[in-house]
Amino acid sequence: MEKEKADAVVTAYLEKIYGFAVKKSFSYAEAEELASDIVEEVYTSLLRRDEICNLEGYIWRISEHTYAKYVSSKKKHEGISLDGLEIPYEEDFLPDDAEDELMKLRLEIAYLTENRRRAVFLFYYENKSVRDIAGALSMPEGTVKWHLNKARKELKEAYSMERKIGKLGMDPVKAASFGHGGYVGNNRGPEDYLDDMLDLNIVYSCYFTPRTAEEIADELGVTPAFLAERIAKLEGNGFLVREKGDRFTTYVEFSPLTYSVERMDKLRGKQLEAAAVLADEFRPVVRDAVGKLGEVYLPTENRELLERTILLHKLTGTCIKGADRDLSRYTIKTTAGGDFRAYVELESTRTDPDYEPKNMRKNYWCCGTMNRWSEKYPVSSWSYDTRFTTRKGDWENNLTSDYEALYEYMTGQLPDTPANTEKRARLRERGFIDAAGKVCVMVAHNEVKDAIERIPPVSEDILRRFADAALEYAMTKARDYPPQMQDLIVCENVRSFIGPAVALMTCDLLYERGVWKPLTEAERVAVDLMVFSDTLPAPIG
Repeated sequence: MEKEKADAVVTAYLEKIYGFAVKKSFSYAEAEELASDIVEEVYTSLLRRDEICNLEGYIWRISEHTYAKYVSSKKKHEGISLDGLEIPYEEDFLPDDAEDELMKLRLEIAYLTENRRRAVFLFYYENKSVRDIAGALSMPEGTVKWHLNKARKELKEAYSMERKIGKLGMDPVKAASFGHGGYVGNNRGPEDYLDDMLDLNIVYSCYFTPRTAEEIADELGVTPAFLAERIAKLEGNGFLVREKGDRFTTYVEFSPLTYSVERMDKLRGKQLEAAAVLADEFRPVVRDAVGKLGEVYLPTENRELLERTILLHKLTGTCIKGADRDLSRYTIKTTAGGDFRAYVELESTRTDPDYEPKNMRKNYWCCGTMNRWSEKYPVSSWSYDTRFTTRKGDWENNLTSDYEALYEYMTGQLPDTPANTEKRARLRERGFIDAAGKVCVMVAHNEVKDAIERIPPVSEDILRRFADAALEYAMTKARDYPPQMQDLIVCENVRSFIGPAVALMTCDLLYERGVWKPLTEAERVAVDLMVFSDTLPAPIG
């Protein structure tokens, strides 16, 4: 601003500035000193600016700022007055002696609750009246005043303390993979909500210790204002659960950050014992039942393919009873229609790198049971993806439309025409048909599905023999989890002690003993997948 114009502005506001100083001072001498400081600050600042949209508001911000600085220097107040230093009157103006104080106070304002933060911003930054703020926030004027008073007290207390960034702010957890059990709705599952590292760490920050929004912010080293929308979204979709005192917890199951191969190896030893019993005593039950099933289309002459797939299906569904709890709180319901349990495998560190495992000989990972059924055709399926299978993409690539296209193919509704090129290419990609057009997966009549479900389960005698081992296995695993997750971890691991891992161990033993012939590459496409339909493919050959 030109000097002449700045002189005119100062002259016009001189009387008002002096009046402001009188109200803030205890003596006329003090008022004159304060007014002089304000005029100097106003004049200097005006010379540095070209255009000022709200001149009066601008001058009063300078006045408040100068008063607060005056109080700090002349009266030796500890801390800073909310009436001044938190608001620089021009965005690029931060005096050297106030910069640190301004930044700290602004940080503390960001830690206020939403209503107080907004009230402070509107009152001090926007120069709004209490009446205007009441209208903007839809609250009585008295409530606005109460929030402003509480904000002053909280800021005074907070200003004297040193904030420290929590562990997650310096070393955030990272997800290795995501999993779920249940229906994901219109989204993919937990990865759609937790794939962002900040969202993941917001939820994990509440895993072992329930926290308020402010405590989450402290732990992550991020202001509550920045997290508010994310916390609301995570709470609205069930990943955060509000408890008493506005603290949040979570029922997402996170894997431990460290693991001991020796301890896991001992647990696997118990499961290998169970697998040996099942190979001897339960596999004959399945073989007898398979021999009595109705029509089943097999892509090769190897009927063991059917026996093995049914054995895996029956063992995966085996449940040891004795640790029943109400687990409904672990189900996450999302706004996208999801209704599932969420699992996050975290990047973890091994605590015993020199230990040589004796029992953990193979990869016992399993994705399934994946049930698919069509509302368009009488076709359905269940399947498992394991290290034995060559199907790609896990559950996300296992589409109902694949089985509908297969049904159309088997019933002659998918001739080799340009209109069907995409569907036929997809069936070849999935391995459901080969280049010659032969169906490469097992297909059974719908009635056979009921017959498979009626195959006798693992006997109660066998389950009783391993009940104690199952409970020990579950309790050992539960030690690594927080209190709110204990029921889920114990129940899941007791029930699934004989489950996917033991099922795969049993299969390994039967291959190793020569009871079953090794799978060919063609059979690895078909294994552990059953399609049920009212129509079977044409016979082989």
